[in-house]
Amino acid sequence: MTTVWEPVIGIEVHVELSTQSKMFCGCEVTFGGEANTKVCPTCLGLPGALPVANSVAMDWIVRIGLALQCQVSERSVFHRKNYFYADLPKNYQVSQFDLPVCRNGWLDVTVGDETRRIGIERAHMEEDTGKSLHQGNGGRIHTATSTLLDFNRSGVPLVEIVSRPDLRSATEARAYAQDLRNLVAELGVSDARMEAGSIRFDANVSVRPVGTEALGTKVEIKNMNSFRSLERAIASEIDRQVALLEGGQKVRQETRHWDEGAGATHSMRSKEESSDYRYFAEPDLLPLVFAADQVEALRAGLPELPAERRSRLEGLGVAPHTARALAQAEPELRRTFEEAVALGAPPAAAANWVAGELTAATRRLETPAMVDGRSLFRLIEMTEDGRLSSSAAKEVLVEMLRSGDEAEAVATRLDLIQISDTSALEAAVSEVLDSQLEAVERYRSGEQKVLGFLVGLVMKSTGGKADPKLVNQILRQRLG
Repeated sequence: MTTVWEPVIGIEVHVELSTQSKMFCGCEVTFGGEANTKVCPTCLGLPGALPVANSVAMDWIVRIGLALQCQVSERSVFHRKNYFYADLPKNYQVSQFDLPVCRNGWLDVTVGDETRRIGIERAHMEEDTGKSLHQGNGGRIHTATSTLLDFNRSGVPLVEIVSRPDLRSATEARAYAQDLRNLVAELGVSDARMEAGSIRFDANVSVRPVGTEALGTKVEIKNMNSFRSLERAIASEIDRQVALLEGGQKVRQETRHWDEGAGATHSMRSKEESSDYRYFAEPDLLPLVFAADQVEALRAGLPELPAERRSRLEGLGVAPHTARALAQAEPELRRTFEEAVALGAPPAAAANWVAGELTAATRRLETPAMVDGRSLFRLIEMTEDGRLSSSAAKEVLVEMLRSGDEAEAVATRLDLIQISDTSALEAAVSEVLDSQLEAVERYRSGEQKVLGFLVGLVMKSTGGKADPKLVNQILRQRLG
């Protein structure tokens, strides 16, 4: 009997916080810049330098935990995670072990029509490492001729968010990563830019026969620098493990590197256990205590989160797919929608315009220009009252972005305003009917499709500017 395999996936997410200073010292947190210029004895691990915890960073990890429905620990402790690598100047990383700041949360993820609750095991605070710059072909360690070290990133506040192994497909893992990234960005605690490394994803993947409870051998995948890479890497690893097991071989617990060009993972090293890191409590930092009133104050300051926004939009009559897209759109786009609706635009129509044509046009034009809510409201108003056809309105929108002019001015300049004058349309209809007596008789004999032919002739005679709904109405009246 053929075995049907079930993937079991967990995601570890590292989020660099956008605080002004590092986690345990006063060095500036910036992206880029000259190497090794944002450093001090503390983040370089020099003897005698003592750490002091960044209080803003601790508030921000609590905000992340609350947004993920986590329990916030009353007491939390920093630990030393011991390992040896060139970009870790102290030979240990200040992290957390058995007493993290946040634990036992969840994030709802929707794929297609199905929404699943993905458990959050923990969210803990640590410091980032330095950056290794491998010199040589490909910029990878195994092809490098030498390695340079930049410690500007060393000591930057880093929140690690660990999911439970609740994800069941590469597509679902991608949706989880995207939703989590959007939530973090919404909180304003990180710019969450994958290309800058301020949010990074590692995946733990195993497979097991469908219907069994025991977990398979876990493999960790690293070096996925886009959501597409994350999905491709997980799908590739699932296929690799299934092929091994069906070939009578075993899956080895290890860490593997995703090779985007080859579309495959490659072995990096055997996977460490927690005991390999020899965790012990950080003696230079006091335990953290989170008072209930402090936590509640942070909870009260949370913004509307994407899931809450999506639910509110659906309550306004916006279609679920559009509501999801708009809930995760850039703030400027959401602001345009909210302003237009506040002025009286139908929510469903405004959402369709913002999530559809406006988003597409801004990307296509590669321009920072944005249509504000009042301008969008006027464009929708002209479409709703028949002064603009839907196709003409799209053309007007693009020109509004290019020129910054209002909808009516653009439509007038481009000669796109529809003819809604009944007397003018009556004359155009009469002219067409007088010239198409055979078509009129066919329609009156029951050939309904002739009506479309007649509408097209009226539209042609008016240069495409007639209101097609009104033309259709007049024709039906005249034809009885």
